[in-house]
Amino acid sequence: MNFRLAAAYAAFLSVSIATAQTPAGMERPRIGKPAIMPVSQVKKGMKAIAWTVFEGTQPEAVPVEIIGVWKNANGPKADVILGRMGGRAERTNVAGGMSGSPVYVDGKLIGAVALRLSFFSPDAICGITPIESMLEIDELDQSKPAQRAAVDIPAEFLAGTSIPVQQSLTMQPIDTPLMLSGAHPSVFPYFNGIFKNMGMQLAQGGSSAALKATTLSQDWKTSLRPGDTVSMILVSGDINISSGCTVTYNDGSRVLICGHAFLNIGPLNMPMAKGEILWTLASTFQPTKVSNATEVVGTFTQDRHLGMLGHLGERPRMIPVKLALRSLNAQGTAFKTNTLNFEVMESQKFTPQLMMLGMFNAISGMNEFADDTTYRIAANVTLANGQKLDLRTMQAPSDLPVPASLQSAMWFGDKFNKLFGNAVRMPDLGSVEATIDLIPERRTAAIESAWIPSSEVEPGAEIPVKVFLRPYRGGRVERELKLKVPAGLAAGHYRIQLSEAAVLNSLQAMTPLANRFMELNQTVSLINQERANNRLYAALVQPRPTVYTDEKTLPNLPSSVLNVMQNGRSASRSLIAAPETAVAEASVPFDYVVTGSHSLRLTVK
Repeated sequence: MNFRLAAAYAAFLSVSIATAQTPAGMERPRIGKPAIMPVSQVKKGMKAIAWTVFEGTQPEAVPVEIIGVWKNANGPKADVILGRMGGRAERTNVAGGMSGSPVYVDGKLIGAVALRLSFFSPDAICGITPIESMLEIDELDQSKPAQRAAVDIPAEFLAGTSIPVQQSLTMQPIDTPLMLSGAHPSVFPYFNGIFKNMGMQLAQGGSSAALKATTLSQDWKTSLRPGDTVSMILVSGDINISSGCTVTYNDGSRVLICGHAFLNIGPLNMPMAKGEILWTLASTFQPTKVSNATEVVGTFTQDRHLGMLGHLGERPRMIPVKLALRSLNAQGTAFKTNTLNFEVMESQKFTPQLMMLGMFNAISGMNEFADDTTYRIAANVTLANGQKLDLRTMQAPSDLPVPASLQSAMWFGDKFNKLFGNAVRMPDLGSVEATIDLIPERRTAAIESAWIPSSEVEPGAEIPVKVFLRPYRGGRVERELKLKVPAGLAAGHYRIQLSEAAVLNSLQAMTPLANRFMELNQTVSLINQERANNRLYAALVQPRPTVYTDEKTLPNLPSSVLNVMQNGRSASRSLIAAPETAVAEASVPFDYVVTGSHSLRLTVK
């Protein structure tokens, strides 16, 4: 009997709470152009209503008392309306995810909850961005994305530390952390630093099964009413990276959200999705909504200082990525394959970092992952114009403090940094595919010595070169390759140079620094010329300079020609030169990460 009374009382209490959250007779905002109250008419003491979701998908009415208008608080001629939130927000405080919650006075829209006034305050004081300022974003929507340079991987990231984001004691934008789902726990300590340096915070999140692709939801025309939760999608699929705000304005086509910048990119192309709130965490320090992204309903096209603009019904442009991870046994046979598919937003600033995170997360999520695992990667990147990148590498554990899984991800991200760092043209990527083999041992081999039958040869002769390498924890390995001496080579002293890929790649890698205006096709060609580090390279060299310019290698260049070329160039297009020229080259595949170098003297008679 007591149990039945308790259940009845709980049901009555839940109905009472729901009734208190949404006052009787108060109708939530609809889609369509609303009546607007300009900031000049907003006065201290006005009673307002904000709409936001605390749990589920239905927004609730929150009473707001207007404190006044803070002039130029958000920049030149950018006023902020101050308000004190009551109701349920009085307990939760101004929470992450409330950004964009529309605020109405007498049924007229005055703006969006977008800012909070410091930490540890018991008062739910919010800053409201005037709707007039947010509507200005639509005037910028015809502009095209600027040619922004890609972000290099900072040294602090490699050291496992990060530059802290400075927090002011004045008005701050409400947090919009990046929520990761399908992410391995090791992603957070390694990648928090790099995203903090770009002004973002990573957090554990979730997404519904509907967000496996960026196809448009069937109900996109009636989605995202003011007060609804909205999600900004950076990655969707087997891994999801998104963030959430609240819809401020929806006229049936255009949607305004947040009331402050998200990534501060400007023009962009990003999926716009519906969202749901699992719970709103109450806290005086870091209150936040725990959310899921659900279905895509359009595309965000602007990310500006005072909000984001999206268009309903527009399908976003994303980069499809397919990663096939193969677990190998000691005999080199694949006994398990795990394939991950996801889509990445196209952005000069964020795409390289998201590709890097996706690769690291895929490797770390395998049960076969171990400290002494070696990763053999073969990747193909297709551009919309038909050009392709053919990428090969092996990454093995070493004495460095960076694990091989992270080295693999950094190598992968570096290729996209080079593409998106092109100062002439933005790359248009069609698809990305990669196969990653997990080899259950440390596969490294250092070059120890080499041997040739004779140190004197005739022009046109073929030289058998035996190379001796020392693997990690194993006996010495011998490999043989053959160098063909050119038939017309002049008599003299030469050198056979045996080396790893890094030595040969170093000078060519500097050419983009010597010429910041390389065409995109030249950048693609230069990346394709990079040597793979699981091959053993040999070259017959002579003391004549080699010049590297753009994506071209000019061997055996006379000094007079070099002087003429250099004098005809501007300071921004200098030449890179090496003191020696390879007159013959050879390489052999070697299923180890080859390190070190060795040279032999040779005389051509």
